[in-house]
Order: sequence, then C-alpha cells, then structure tokens
Amino acid sequence: MTPFVLIAEDEPSLSELLQYNLEREGYETAIAADGEEALLLLEERVPDLLLLDWMLPKVPGIEVCRRARGRTATKNLPIIMLTARSEETDRVRGLDTGADDYITKPFSTTELMARIRAVMRRIRPGLSDDLLTVGDIEMDRVSHSVKRGGEELHLGPTEYRLLDHFMQYPGRVFSREQLLDAVWGSEVYVELRTVDVHVGRLRKILKTVGEDPIRTVRSAGYALRASK
Repeated sequence: MTPFVLIAEDEPSLSELLQYNLEREGYETAIAADGEEALLLLEERVPDLLLLDWMLPKVPGIEVCRRARGRTATKNLPIIMLTARSEETDRVRGLDTGADDYITKPFSTTELMARIRAVMRRIRPGLSDDLLTVGDIEMDRVSHSVKRGGEELHLGPTEYRLLDHFMQYPGRVFSREQLLDAVWGSEVYVELRTVDVHVGRLRKILKTVGEDPIRTVRSAGYALRASK
C-alpha cells in the first residue's frame, strides 16, 4: 500500500514543494492549509505521517499535535513538526507535546526527505528494503555495496545514488531534470550535462560485467532496463 502523508502547512509555495517532492518519491499526499482542516482530515483518514507546521491559522500546529496524541486513532501517528522557532525551549515544547521530530525553517528539502524516510523505515520497514535487486544487479544499502552477476562493483557516491534511484523504479524513464532533483537535490545548481557525464560513468562500470543495462530514450531521458 502506498504510504500516505498529510501536509499541514499554510504557506502555499512550501506545501506545494513538499507535495512535489513526496509524490516524486512515491508517497500519496493531502494538504491542509490550517489547523482546523488538518484535524478534520485526520478524522477522515489517518495518514502514515503528519508534516505539521507550528504556526497554522485557526488552530496552531502545537495544539493539533496535542489533540492528535489525545485520540486513540492518531495516538501513535508519526509527526514531524516544521517551524521557524529555533529556540531550545520551543524545540523541547514541541517534542514534549508529542512530535517525533522537529525541523527548523528554512530547511533543506533533501534533509527533510531523509528524515521522512527514516521515520517510515521505523514504522513500516518494508517501505525501504535494505537490499534492492534488478536483474543481475544487487545493491545492499546497509553495506553500501553493489554487485553484478556476483562480482562487486566500485561506484563513486554520485553513481551510487543514481543507481539507487534507477533501481527503485526499474523500467521507468527519468528526464535529466528529474534525475537532478532526485540525486543532487533541488537546492543545488548543476548543469544538465552533468547528468550525462555521471550516467556515462555508471554505464562504464556496469558494462564491465555484462551488457549495458541503462536505456537512453531520445528526447526523454534514461531508464534502467527492468529485464536485464
């Protein structure tokens, strides 16, 4: 089942950015623009995770968190609180109210997504397998190693992240822009040509043990062959 994340955030540009990044990674999402709407949506459907802004209109995020913890259905709901409040007393208050994690604005989208994945691994281990396998390629995320046909391959950090992304979605075509966002992050400026260079390096390493498993789709991008 696709994991469902409720985004409670009143800043449209931020909520849309969060929704884009979450859905790109395979999550289902819904947005609440104020605390009152967030509480109503929590009653309609309990999400797998709540991203909760502290300074929500109508009902503050800290109160939404308190009420969620007081309900049986959402008592154990994972909550990550987003806030511009950076004082230690505020962080302690947020965590004491029931937040599982706390991230201060402005924040790195890449870091937030990593924290979300960490929470998801704890509550639904099957969502993030330690071992990925596509054809004769195996990736062990615990040991950070890659094998093809039983032979160990040595990848650079960028090539490793590229392959990790491809192996999560075998057969799916990604444009250069999508690969830039997924591997380098939307906050970093990197030329599109850089994607071609690193895909070329990844190809060269993978081809030392077999046929080229990466497919180039003209005017569209790249994909890892699902059947190879």
